[in-house]
Amino acid sequence: MTGRQFLLGILAILITSGGIYLNLAKFGHLPDKISLEKIRKSSHQIEGKFHNLHHTPKMTGNGGFLATMWDFYFGHHPDTKPVKNIPSVKTDLKNLDKNEDLLIWFGHSSAYFQLKGQTFLIDPVFSNNASPIPYNVVPFKGTNIYSPNDMPEIDYLIITHDHYDHLDYETITALKPKVKNVITGLGVGSHFRYWGYDNAIIQELDWFESIEIANGKIHCLPARHFSGRLFENRTLWASFLFETDDFRLYMSGDSGYDDHYKKIAEQFGEIDFTLLEAGQYDNNWRYIHEQPEEIIKAATDLKAKRILLIHNSKFSICNHAWYDPLEKTDALNQTADLNIITPKIGEVIKLRNKNQKFNKWWKEIT
Repeated sequence: MTGRQFLLGILAILITSGGIYLNLAKFGHLPDKISLEKIRKSSHQIEGKFHNLHHTPKMTGNGGFLATMWDFYFGHHPDTKPVKNIPSVKTDLKNLDKNEDLLIWFGHSSAYFQLKGQTFLIDPVFSNNASPIPYNVVPFKGTNIYSPNDMPEIDYLIITHDHYDHLDYETITALKPKVKNVITGLGVGSHFRYWGYDNAIIQELDWFESIEIANGKIHCLPARHFSGRLFENRTLWASFLFETDDFRLYMSGDSGYDDHYKKIAEQFGEIDFTLLEAGQYDNNWRYIHEQPEEIIKAATDLKAKRILLIHNSKFSICNHAWYDPLEKTDALNQTADLNIITPKIGEVIKLRNKNQKFNKWWKEIT
């Protein structure tokens, strides 16, 4: 065998292995016929690819994509992961009073809540890797204390978009027997059908579409971000508003700052409880994740009565110190004076108790 033949053989093995790996179920599925019928009718896509309401460059660093990636992987960025365990609380979700309006945050963007007798689960990620690459995005020590088995029956499973830190194959497949309905953006339902979910329980929504549920409505609303597991922007990213006759809960999803927050408040009025992205930001991608000062501005635009900062404290997929979102937003809020709460992972938040207080737990381990 010549050296050239040997190299060609190695290349063939690598290509074949890569093809097999990329065909694994966890990568999901491109929009299928059911999704495509809806996608083609959307005014937010062009030739099958979704776009933000305003021009949104993904990378904004001066050196371009390669320089940004070099800095991300090889630059000096201290404290991106905590040295000590993140404190957390294990709440027995199955024995909660279903008639009590409450919310429990699981770290990053995962949360369970009860409202008007209905149960909701948002962006659950309970596996040990929020990435298609093994051992790449692993949870901080002390954060991954909940599993699909800990979940009660879920009336509505909500997925804001299909990035791996929001749509987790292992978690979603394990939850299947407990989920009664899936609500998500256009195209994302294809992943669920591919993973064995019954199409009858899946509802894919476009921005500004709403559905009636028991005791309320779910509104699919814009976010400023992007999507994709292998191919970008073939599926829709979104925020969601949950509305009853006397309560509004808003989930921002992943989003950079834009005027959609102000328009949501203008359309729906004050938001009683807001889960607002605060983390994984960087000047190199400043339009797809909010900087701390923009977090304050977004909460103000929303007229948010109470704010839980999410997208932090479990995974590191950026260069800022792991505690930055909490510390910097807390400092800015000394002037803004918003009702920002800082529960530990797993603590019970009483949705209707605006005076409930939580400790600044991150200061104890930094």
